[in-house]
Amino acid sequence: MKKFDIKELPKAFNIEIDSIASDKSISHRCAMFSLFSNETSYVKNYLTAEDTLNTLSIVEQLGAKIKRDGSTVEITPTDKLDEPGDVLDCGNSGTAMRLFCGLLASVDGAFTLSGDKYLRARPMKRVANPLRSIGANIDGADNGNKAPLFIRGVKELKPFTYHSPVDSAQVKSAMILAALRANGVSKYKENELTRDHTERMLKGMGAKLENDNEGFIHIHPLEGHLKPLNITVPTDPSSGFFFAVAAAITPNARIVIKNVTLNPTRIEAYQVLKRMGAEVNFIEKENIYEPIGDIEIKHNELNGVEVSENISWLIDELPALSVAMSLAKGQSKVSNAKELRVKESDRIASVVNNLKLCGVDYTEFEDGYEINGGTLKKASIDSHGDHRIAMSFAIAGLNCGMEINDTECIDTSFPNFKEILDSLYN
Repeated sequence: MKKFDIKELPKAFNIEIDSIASDKSISHRCAMFSLFSNETSYVKNYLTAEDTLNTLSIVEQLGAKIKRDGSTVEITPTDKLDEPGDVLDCGNSGTAMRLFCGLLASVDGAFTLSGDKYLRARPMKRVANPLRSIGANIDGADNGNKAPLFIRGVKELKPFTYHSPVDSAQVKSAMILAALRANGVSKYKENELTRDHTERMLKGMGAKLENDNEGFIHIHPLEGHLKPLNITVPTDPSSGFFFAVAAAITPNARIVIKNVTLNPTRIEAYQVLKRMGAEVNFIEKENIYEPIGDIEIKHNELNGVEVSENISWLIDELPALSVAMSLAKGQSKVSNAKELRVKESDRIASVVNNLKLCGVDYTEFEDGYEINGGTLKKASIDSHGDHRIAMSFAIAGLNCGMEINDTECIDTSFPNFKEILDSLYN
């Protein structure tokens, strides 16, 4: 079992980083959405990590021709998706599994989606149940709640009006992908806007999606094929956020994260860090599929903060944010974040149990936690197979040293994380 032994950072750093992993959410979608075109899609800076390469492999198993030169990918789809001869392996990616449920629900054929032991333990009924309600045939382990999931595609799904009880970009995306092949206009609503990469990218490809004044997205079924993608995937702000926290907690430190998506639904954690007292500047450079630019973060004294809104915009960054909260003056509180319980690990339990080992005073709630800031101490922590827990506590180690157990999970999402972390010591 791989592990990291992180040493306390001896001095401040002032660096610009242009090698942070490409955006995982957008990379997954580039591979999948290319299947809705009948022309070759060209994708530059595709994330070459295990999960996104698994998604590319699934697209190939479904009949697309893939040409890859490093992070540059050409995807040429077929008119009719093939029924694969093997299980479609999603690795550790809930995004891949849930979105493929929506995409494949109306494709003629039989499909089995599976993944690693952590993914097979994650709940899938939040996607499977609404898809079943519009005619999809989805079954699996634990009464259809756990992978492996078996999908028997139907020729036509029913149009729907669905007000989702959970604010989840994965559920929304799965339902939108299913609606593209329904036999009428569908309507989807969420209580709080979640990441909107699916809507932005599909609109850019020519899909007809409209928002009304009651908060519903109207999804019109496809009338033929969509335009192919021609896109450079921006840097992932979620991956960059680990190093934003590193700058925020290190006296006199400064970092610039280059070529990041500045989509408002993706930079909320940076806004929270700014509210805590860190200096954070956004510099937009272009806006085609997504607003893209640089983010500068400078250390400043951090103060406690309450986080209860726009939770879906920063759900992945909360573990790293908990490190900043632990070193801030005063009390911080996270609430309305029950979604953390069903991520790669139960992230509420994973965060607070590891903070306890680091000597942090906390209170755990069903939907979050409260942290009394102060100091961190070195500990030996368990990642629980969750890459964000592993990386968050590696960043904490810059302050006090840290031993991180079970770090293989980092390779699936951020292969050069340790390389960039090590560069802070130079």
